[in-house]
Amino acid sequence: MTRYFVTGGAGFIASNLVDRLLQSGHAVTAYDNLSTGQPRFLELAQKQPKFRLIEADVLDEAKLADSIKGHDFVFHFAANADVRFGTNHPRRDLEQNTIATYNVLEAMRAHGISQIAFSSTGSIYGEAQVIPTPEDAPFPVQTSLYGASKLAGEGLIAAYCTGYNFRGYIFRFVSILGERYSHGHVFDFYRSLQNDPTKIRLLGNGKQRKSYLYVQDCVDAILTVIEKGQEPVNIYNLGTDEYCAVNESLTWISEKLGVTPERSYTGGERGWIGDSPFIFLETKKVRSLGWKPKLTIRQGVEKTVDYLRNNEWLFEKR
Repeated sequence: MTRYFVTGGAGFIASNLVDRLLQSGHAVTAYDNLSTGQPRFLELAQKQPKFRLIEADVLDEAKLADSIKGHDFVFHFAANADVRFGTNHPRRDLEQNTIATYNVLEAMRAHGISQIAFSSTGSIYGEAQVIPTPEDAPFPVQTSLYGASKLAGEGLIAAYCTGYNFRGYIFRFVSILGERYSHGHVFDFYRSLQNDPTKIRLLGNGKQRKSYLYVQDCVDAILTVIEKGQEPVNIYNLGTDEYCAVNESLTWISEKLGVTPERSYTGGERGWIGDSPFIFLETKKVRSLGWKPKLTIRQGVEKTVDYLRNNEWLFEKR
């Protein structure tokens, strides 16, 4: 039995990971300030004797250090994921993504924990010149504060792996879909169409091309890499071998809801500052370990709509 410590454990991806770790017989501590994480995401976990929830912030160094001791492995998934409005509050990305990662690493070092998995992002590639984008793509110009703060976190982890003999697992995600999804374009489109099914406004020109991954496929990939990745620093893109335009995704959502809204656009190939018009990651590296996604992007979108339809309490939280 491994004792796992999961920051941001009440969040979308991390809470699904928590359930899987518990199902495998491990002990899990979720550490979350519940600013965006939802206690209801941990209802299944709370029924397990090997689970504990600590409501605290990764910026509280003393509480973090005290809570992390006695664990074997850290999943650091706590972060500010508000990409769109990053330029409105630049310090938030610095504090909640970069400094928080430093705090986690220092707490680990203080208590002899040497293994960490980190939720990074495909946004670190900026507006990539190589598509699909491999892990060793030319170092990109950063286009979002979120991506820059995550890349800084990656750098810290790599340096701790070299300086303190840590082992790191860095996951560069595309956007994730599925159960417990609580922010992003499907959430926004669903809410807009519930309010007025006759019309919808899209940011950008609707032609932005994005790749998405179903959350259970994402968790499968994470666990596969941790089982098989033996390098000091293991960096993996996680995504599918397909992408879709925003317009296509809206069509799938509209068909699922049985509506045909009139579309309007804000214009331009970007929806906001830092929005890359084409995100498509090369995933040969993770597939070489025997993993492949079970669901297509369309199936992931449709499962997300089903989840939102059955959990409309999420919209009361926003």
